[in-house]
Amino acid sequence: MRTTTLLVAALIAGNALALGGTAPKPGDRVDDFMLLDHGGQAHKLYYLSDATAVVLMAHSATCPDFADTQSRFEAAADAYRDHDVVFLMVNSEPTAHAALRHDAQSGTPILIDQAGLVGDALGLTHAGELLVIDPERWQLRHRGVAGGDVGQVIDAVLNGGEVTPTEASAKTCALTYPVPPAAVSYAEDIAPMLADNCVTCHREGGIGPWAMTGYNMVRGFAPMIREVVRTKRMPPWHADPVHGTFINDRSLSTEEVRKLVHWVETGAPRGDGPDPLATLDAEWPDWGLGEPDLIVDIPAFDVPATGVVEYQYQRVVNPLDRDVWVRATEILPGDRAALHHVIATFRHPKPDGTGFGQRGGGLGGYVPGAEPRGAPENTGTFLPAGALLIFQMHYTPYGKSVTDHSKFGLYFHDTPPRHRLANAVLMNTRIRIPPNTKWHSEFAEQTFDRDVLLYSLLPHAHYRGTASEFRAFYPDGREELLLSVPNYDFNWQTTYVLEEPKVLPAGTRVVHTTWWDNSAQNPANPDPNREVPWGRQSWDEMLFGSLRFRYLDDEIAQATGGVEESGASD
Repeated sequence: MRTTTLLVAALIAGNALALGGTAPKPGDRVDDFMLLDHGGQAHKLYYLSDATAVVLMAHSATCPDFADTQSRFEAAADAYRDHDVVFLMVNSEPTAHAALRHDAQSGTPILIDQAGLVGDALGLTHAGELLVIDPERWQLRHRGVAGGDVGQVIDAVLNGGEVTPTEASAKTCALTYPVPPAAVSYAEDIAPMLADNCVTCHREGGIGPWAMTGYNMVRGFAPMIREVVRTKRMPPWHADPVHGTFINDRSLSTEEVRKLVHWVETGAPRGDGPDPLATLDAEWPDWGLGEPDLIVDIPAFDVPATGVVEYQYQRVVNPLDRDVWVRATEILPGDRAALHHVIATFRHPKPDGTGFGQRGGGLGGYVPGAEPRGAPENTGTFLPAGALLIFQMHYTPYGKSVTDHSKFGLYFHDTPPRHRLANAVLMNTRIRIPPNTKWHSEFAEQTFDRDVLLYSLLPHAHYRGTASEFRAFYPDGREELLLSVPNYDFNWQTTYVLEEPKVLPAGTRVVHTTWWDNSAQNPANPDPNREVPWGRQSWDEMLFGSLRFRYLDDEIAQATGGVEESGASD
């Protein structure tokens, strides 16, 4: 059956430029985008392809005549709730976004078009303006204004009829865009931005699928750059900016996003000046943190071309004859395509020399795209002489038989630090994700019995993971969202490092919640018809969260005591 999508969007006016042309007309294709709503949930246009209709209305927080329009729209949303019709509103008023994120009370999601790019490309000019889009080909069906009965418009579209376009009435509030960036220069604006934010991956030998070696390469991939920025697939940063500030934030600023996308939409002109990317003289050393104090060879492993490789656990005895305090570690992967992740832990030797005990700790690891980072100032991990180093290796065959020979680099403190790092693991191995379910959540929690200083948070799920959060419930009754990842991406296992470490007083309960999409709408889903349990392989799922912290009452008096038990991610 032919399905249709009704979009009612209020976006900003101005010189509306679609890629290579003007605002789309009926029959034109409408491009994908992703926006967060006023509650922090992610919405992607093309994900809505299974709806009978998706209705978006242009939202305004400042228009005095808009309240009645919104009331009629929300009444229609209630009336069509059982007809596979999705209703959304879109707000592109930058001055209203902070209040909407904190104070908006709406049963219908209000999408926050922070950069104004979606409205700019669609060329919408007034609050209440309507777009009707067919999801079979993502074609625009209708452009109008929600000045009358929204239900009549929906019925006409669903029944295959045409809807007569209408002009905005004099009472409809016009919306204005920020002025598009003027005279954007490839040499002075675009190339330096790409060099600072993208080339670390998009270079020869990097993990990016193509190298930004100069203007000609960038121009060839310009439409893709626009797409991945509009859908927020790139840069790979997935935290909601409203909750927390992180020192490893890879996102572009709103102004940088506007500048980059508008440059693409105006044809990605070369302009005058040198090409900074073509002459970029950056060094990419094997070890991102410099030459390690100790390099440990992880035993090689032959990865077959096909099939399933169970987790490998490689063991190496610490070759040092002295105790050390570790300030940083780094994994140098042997074959990046085959090696999915590494988790390094250790166990203490038994005092009688007969083997290794259960006491130990974590020593970091590797996942694609992760940046090596040292321990917070005046902190470290105690590693005794003769300890057993254990490397959990996850390999994924990719059609070619290879031998992985990875290396483990350790960096030491010259003198013992003041504090030792600790790690808390919040996981739930009893998860069961129902089949054909778009939005299923479960949680794990831990209550701290001592005051701690929190440094970083890591959420982890597999292919079906779609969102994740850490929420603190303080002993005085307060509640705080420490980290929200509304657009979780299994391809980027990010540790979110707080710009300002946060004190969690004794009695604080931290709840880690993950949401999964086990439906056919999830393109990464291996099997939507399966109830999914906990499991180490990626076709199963995980609810796993890691918190890195130190105890506030902990001062290192001796270089040998009190190393915490470790947990390990899969």
